[in-house]
Amino acid sequence: MMLESLRRQVHALHLELPKYNLVVWTMGNLSARDPETGLVVIKPSGVRYEDLRPEHLVIVDLDGNVVEGDLAYSSDTLTHLYIYRHRPDVNGVCHTHSTFATAFAAVGRPIPCFLTGMADEFGGEIPLGGFELIGSEAIGREVLRVIGNGKAVIMQNHGVFTIGKTAEAAVKAAVMAEDAARTSFYALQLGTPIPIAPEDIAKLYDRYSNVYGQRG
Repeated sequence: MMLESLRRQVHALHLELPKYNLVVWTMGNLSARDPETGLVVIKPSGVRYEDLRPEHLVIVDLDGNVVEGDLAYSSDTLTHLYIYRHRPDVNGVCHTHSTFATAFAAVGRPIPCFLTGMADEFGGEIPLGGFELIGSEAIGREVLRVIGNGKAVIMQNHGVFTIGKTAEAAVKAAVMAEDAARTSFYALQLGTPIPIAPEDIAKLYDRYSNVYGQRG
């Protein structure tokens, strides 16, 4: 089995998606690019998470050719591959339909940055991309058009796409995006949230990116 270690990691990370209520049934997917070979490990289409095994994951090259795998790959594969081809710094892509973040996508609104935790992780609001049909590179182009230096985007009428230097980082961003969306939704029901000054958002993001956690 090719890329066995990466397959097992991607399989384990897929199980985090239903654990954090980011997906239901067979929705959503995660991929990881192997930095050495450039090959991508991605979820097969239409397989329930509780039935998913490492050997079910499909390995493709950046042009979408199947290198190893007996199952059809995810319908979002071309989106993932477009992102990888145009962002060499990205080695993980995650797609979810998490409830609160996708609610913002349904009404065509970016997720505003009302919270220090969101400033830490994303450095500002989570932007909104336009509507594109599933199954081609169009979603990937739109994701990269709006995401800039960020980690997450919500696609109108669709769901959430996150990116990271690793697959784990992409999953973390998906978890944090839903957490921020949920709190922001409830805050908007209570009244008018208090904005954070842009300069303070920048300071929070810099601290979290360069100081927070264990270093060295």
